[in-house]
Amino acid sequence: MTQSNSFLGFVHRRRRGAELFLLILALAVGIGAYAAVGLGVDGEVPTNIIGYGGWLALLTITSHVVVRFFAPYADPVLLPVVAALNGLGLAAIYRLDLADGTSFAQKQLVWMSVGVALFIGTLVLLRDHRILQRFTYTCGLAAIVLLLMPMMPLIGVTKNGARIWINLGPVGMQPGEVAKVLLVIAFAGYLVVHRDALALAGRRILFVDLPRGRDLGPILAMWLLSLAILVFQRDLGSSLLFFGIFLTMLYVATERPGWLVVGGSLFAVGALLGWRAFSHVQVRVDAWLDPFDDFYGSGNQIGESLFGMAWGGMLGRGLGQGSPFRIPFAESDFIVGALGEELGLTGLMAVIVLYGLIVERGLRTALVCRDAFGKLVASGLAVVLALQVFVVIGGVTKLIPLTGLTTPFLSYGGSSLVANWVIIALLLRISDQARRPVPDLSADTEASSSSEDTQVVSLR
Repeated sequence: MTQSNSFLGFVHRRRRGAELFLLILALAVGIGAYAAVGLGVDGEVPTNIIGYGGWLALLTITSHVVVRFFAPYADPVLLPVVAALNGLGLAAIYRLDLADGTSFAQKQLVWMSVGVALFIGTLVLLRDHRILQRFTYTCGLAAIVLLLMPMMPLIGVTKNGARIWINLGPVGMQPGEVAKVLLVIAFAGYLVVHRDALALAGRRILFVDLPRGRDLGPILAMWLLSLAILVFQRDLGSSLLFFGIFLTMLYVATERPGWLVVGGSLFAVGALLGWRAFSHVQVRVDAWLDPFDDFYGSGNQIGESLFGMAWGGMLGRGLGQGSPFRIPFAESDFIVGALGEELGLTGLMAVIVLYGLIVERGLRTALVCRDAFGKLVASGLAVVLALQVFVVIGGVTKLIPLTGLTTPFLSYGGSSLVANWVIIALLLRISDQARRPVPDLSADTEASSSSEDTQVVSLR
């Protein structure tokens, strides 16, 4: 066997046994953290540990079985890493529930169940990711409708200064979380068709080939859409996320650094306009520059988070031993700060490594995918998670201004959790398609040629 064949043989291994082993470790992390929280706060293991652990194990093992039967060649690392993060997030939310008398962890477990159900449904019903390319403009239109829904009367709701929520009866959701998945599919379908035109070079400035002026329409449209989200919904995080997704996918599709120059310039102009024109952006920038100047006002959230992480130090106070409940909205916006206090810098770095693994496996899937649409969808979904994690952790650690996004799989929030489980299902579907052995047509070709030779002989 040649070296290339050996490499292909490695790629085409199913690795479901490795996935199961890693899932057992992930369950140990999630259930162990849940037990450690009970021991740290109450001095005893939670009384519902068997029911909680059993349900968590049922969700993860069921997901593994579905992957084994419906996506046998899928990446073996993604599902265990996501299970570990989700389990750790549930434990962190449960720790805050014990301090505040809330029940967010129970609700989050319900949302995890919904997310796993949609994860399973995506793998079972979507057998080939290339089918999604047919719905390019449908997905784009649906995404725009979802983004406009919070502005509608009766259903649109303003929370914490941002109008990004809708209420459908007793259920509230953020349509933007679903819109980000649909936008990736729409962007991928559009760029596959138009990438040749968008890749053409225009004027050359300082060793960089800028795009042609006639091709600036799509990126200007996304820039204006991002500004509209910032102006009307007062949501800095989603504005940055959507524009960053499109810009990154445009660069991946065309391989032209000039698009990064144009996009970076537009982002800088938009950020400056947002800071000068909108008071809510100015408040966040001021809190970022000096949170202790108004510690009991706009700087309280990030200030308490910084104090907590400093108190946690290198190894943390231990689960249940810190005071993360002092941070406002710690269960959602600032769960990274809560984990930093009780797990320390070491635990926080481990969490970042887990996110890095998800992004790396997503980009690896894009590299080995055989079709252009799959490459763009996989890279776009990986970029969604990478940008969201960077923006959230950057805001919590005072690297950049706060944006209000949730931390994938860790933060409390049903819309985000469900959408992210669907993202993982799509990545697994694409990786299964990419890692499958290429059908061997040589035997059919030889049989066909042999049949033709036989026919020729018979004619003679």
